Amino acid sequence: MADVEECRVALEQFSRNLATADGKVRSAAAVDRSLSCRLTDLELTFTGILRDGRIQDVTQALGTPDRPAAIRLTMTSDDLVALVNGQLNFAKAWASGRVKLEAGLRDLLRLRTLL
Repeated sequence: MADVEECRVALEQFSRNLATADGKVRSAAAVDRSLSCRLTDLELTFTGILRDGRIQDVTQALGTPDRPAAIRLTMTSDDLVALVNGQLNFAKAWASGRVKLEAGLRDLLRLRTLL
């Protein structure tokens, strides 16, 4: 099981990856939406804002946030680290239920290019 610091580092790397992306990925990430990543094994949720192609204002809290984010990811800490490191394919993890993605229809259509 990855620890909290490893997960924070993975989210920071994911944000850097989004910021340096180009084409359709950059366009898909260029939204202004609240974002959460709930790590089920740590019973912890990171929240932030996806803005200008980066994840900004990241905070962490035990449990689930009081208000749901517009884009919500749920997974284990190890899966987060593996996704960011390229060891786990997002589409396969999502299809198998290892990773859960919840968002409005418009956001899901936009985010599908990241899959």
